[in-house]
Amino acid sequence: MLTTLNTSYTDTRAADLAWALGREPLPALATLDLELAGAQLQLRLLGASHQVLLEEERGSCSETVACIAGSSSPLPLGVAKRVGDWEYEFAARVEVMSPRSFAGRAQELLALVSDHPHGLAGVFPGSPHAFTAMLAHYHEGQVHWRTWHAYPQDGQLVATRTRVGVRAPTAHPDRSEARLSPSRA
Repeated sequence: MLTTLNTSYTDTRAADLAWALGREPLPALATLDLELAGAQLQLRLLGASHQVLLEEERGSCSETVACIAGSSSPLPLGVAKRVGDWEYEFAARVEVMSPRSFAGRAQELLALVSDHPHGLAGVFPGSPHAFTAMLAHYHEGQVHWRTWHAYPQDGQLVATRTRVGVRAPTAHPDRSEARLSPSRA
């Protein structure tokens, strides 16, 4: 689903993004409600980027990547946490591109997400390449989502990926701890 967001472009630099886990729902400009194998997922486009709300019989999870006033949690490169019975993994990267490459990549991502039944993209007024896009799927007992936050004025594209799923029982507890190490995110 592709929508035009009727708001000013509030997060104007990739460096302004912050990450938060467990925040209450923030006001959304556009939402997409999904059911993925019994899990209720809401993709939310904010005036200051994105929020994902996940509800499942084992609990809930909320991820926010946005310009958050007073936040002391800048956008990390990777996070691995245990959230109740779940493993939560998050990774982010910033791609810097030339204006021509940026425009091509923006068009490619918007086409991919807007035509996908589990995709939500919002374009901000003023530039067809200023957007936030989100895409979700379910695979092998885990919910995954990817997001893209575009900053055409700087040629920066922030890409994130998240995986949330039930911890798999392991025969070797030591390996379980190694698998959850933040350096692997």
